[in-house]
Amino acid sequence: MPNQPATVEDYLSALPTDRRDALNAVRRVILANIDDDCEEGLQYGMIGYYIPHWVYPAGYHCDPTQPLTYAALGARKNYLTLSLMPVYGHGELAAWFRDAWAKAGKKLNMGAACIQFKKLDDLPLEVIAEAIRRVPPRKFLAYYQSLREAMRKPARKKTAVKKVTKRKSS
Repeated sequence: MPNQPATVEDYLSALPTDRRDALNAVRRVILANIDDDCEEGLQYGMIGYYIPHWVYPAGYHCDPTQPLTYAALGARKNYLTLSLMPVYGHGELAAWFRDAWAKAGKKLNMGAACIQFKKLDDLPLEVIAEAIRRVPPRKFLAYYQSLREAMRKPARKKTAVKKVTKRKSS
């Protein structure tokens, strides 16, 4: 999108009907299953669902002026995208998510947290809804904070081993 939209509605209205309809359907699923600790708005050139500063004043660690992203929806040149940050790095949830997606009979095209899709029929919406319900924003926030804390802890120092060399006796 050459001109940056000012609102979610502007973002969606700039899309072709089929892409707009697909993102709106996913958007309805997200909004129906996410709680009030998240807000919807534009973030990073996409529709973002984020934990606002009134819930988490520290914001996103890489840019504290930004609220912490929970999920995002976007339209790229050749595909649509759904990012679900609670799935990223969360071994148990990620395993459940991949298994549930496969059981739904859909092919998953996913990086760490970003799902790429061409049309709405590529997505099992009930799996997306359940993933959001399983990790509400405050639970995701606790997980995020625990990861941040683990990254702050200094690595255990290795004890220096003194090398002993034998002298040749003459």
